[in-house]
Amino acid sequence: MTSTASSPDTREGQAAEEQQPSWPRRLRRFGYAARPPADITARLVPPYTEPGPRLWMTLGVAKPAADRLVRWSAWVGPLLVTLVAGVMRFWNLGNPKAVIFDETYYAKDAWALIHRGFEVNWPEKINDDVLRQGSDIAIPHDAAYVVHPPVGKYVIGAGEWLFGFDPFGWRFMTAVLGTLSVLMLCRIGRRLFRSTFLGCLAGALLAVDGLHFVMSRTALLDQVLMFFVLAAFGCFLIDRDHARARLAAALPVDEDGIIRADAHVAETLRLGWRPWRWAAGLCLGLAFGTKWNGLYVMVFLCLMTVLWDVGARRVAGADRPYRAVLRRDVLPAFVSTVPVALMTYVVSWLGWILSPTDGTGGYYRDWAATSGRGGSWTWLPDWLRSLWHYEHAVYEFHVGLSSPHTYQSNPWSWIVDGRPVSYFYESPLPGKDGCPAGTAEKCAREVLALGTPLLWWLAALALLYVLWRWFFRRDWRAGAILCGVLAGYLPWFFYQERTIFYFYAVVFVPFLCLAVAMLIGAVLGPPGSSERRRVAGAAGSGVLVLLVLWNFIYFWPIYTGTAIPVDSWRSRMWLDTWV
Repeated sequence: MTSTASSPDTREGQAAEEQQPSWPRRLRRFGYAARPPADITARLVPPYTEPGPRLWMTLGVAKPAADRLVRWSAWVGPLLVTLVAGVMRFWNLGNPKAVIFDETYYAKDAWALIHRGFEVNWPEKINDDVLRQGSDIAIPHDAAYVVHPPVGKYVIGAGEWLFGFDPFGWRFMTAVLGTLSVLMLCRIGRRLFRSTFLGCLAGALLAVDGLHFVMSRTALLDQVLMFFVLAAFGCFLIDRDHARARLAAALPVDEDGIIRADAHVAETLRLGWRPWRWAAGLCLGLAFGTKWNGLYVMVFLCLMTVLWDVGARRVAGADRPYRAVLRRDVLPAFVSTVPVALMTYVVSWLGWILSPTDGTGGYYRDWAATSGRGGSWTWLPDWLRSLWHYEHAVYEFHVGLSSPHTYQSNPWSWIVDGRPVSYFYESPLPGKDGCPAGTAEKCAREVLALGTPLLWWLAALALLYVLWRWFFRRDWRAGAILCGVLAGYLPWFFYQERTIFYFYAVVFVPFLCLAVAMLIGAVLGPPGSSERRRVAGAAGSGVLVLLVLWNFIYFWPIYTGTAIPVDSWRSRMWLDTWV
């Protein structure tokens, strides 16, 4: 009896470190630090950081004015960053006045979609006629076999409908989405880090990334896909905050006015109507309706949001958070995202579905009534069977695509800018097409889809930091960033034998910028750091950001197709694989 009674006293007398499970003690040597106890409300819904009073005293700003500045900065800062990004992306947008790279497919498909409802077969050498005749060009009638869903082409077609069938028209909407994605990332970063400064920094880094910049000025589908993926991530992030706020509001308050964890509330509370999940499902459907790799993103992000619910219920006091989420959250989460995404995808084919079935409509539109007659699925509508057959044919095309291409690359090389893609190249003579008359040799005009090198190389280091932060510090923000990167990056490693290109990486560029912003936040120093530590961190961070900005400015000519002497062009080819 004495021995039994003394056991609790012995444990209470042990050091906190000795009472911890063995794995945290082992991980401490790698930098793991157990999360200190904190107020439940602050853990569920952390407050936003604000500048300290010393800054306002130094600037001579009174407290009421300082409070207004803090409130306004939440939107004014992101809007200013977005304004700069928009000016850069729309400046001389119609240059080069040419059909560059895969614009030869998507610009013409988009024009046909908004006029015919389905893609058509264009003559092979019609690009010069398109540039010369513009909106007056005759549209063919024969349906074309295309291998990407229609959403991205409808988006491109919206710009053509507004401004005409010319380079400015077909690039307009990708420039709009590229600009808006900067605004979204500023706000997402602010919500993720609880810091307006770090949010604006992430958006500014995206604004000066070369790959994102070039894709914003080119009528390709991947920029549209990136926009909807980022929007879905942002919707899930807002939903996370709202759900955790509901949990915090439902927890009991003790006699001291402190909110306490409660296992019953944490395990039984239904989080009710979650409209931001429905919005995320819509965005995921639009992503999937742009390119099929949006399906992988849907899997990653849906798993991420379920794990967020597990974390929220655990913080609120649930003894068995996984079981609670399985009983209360998984089914509503599935219904509000996956079916919505699939319905959105099907609706995106409406133009094809409503096209004639007499052989003059969309490709394979009449398959069910001709080659597909008979069988055990005839009870389904003909349009659905024809669409399913089309999708199956597209799947077989994608998995078997292995045609060699000059600019194809392996995904292992993407993170270090190993093999960028040249969208456009000309060699104008002195005095022509912007080439200075006094140039000794010919000039070079190129549009190179190349991520700002110093930003991407810094992002490679930042990913290591984020991985460490997630694994050893259990930082959910790092986990969210990694999820975004892996959703857009990891699937391509399963198709290394396919013909794939570096510009596919634009889908996860925003998450690389978030990783760099998180790293720079660590360089600045944690809250409570000494003034010397802060000054040193600010100096180091400032140097990094200025180097990235300089790097973008240095490569500006080969992002915009500006004519420069060929020697200047060669000096920008830092790696042999860039040529």
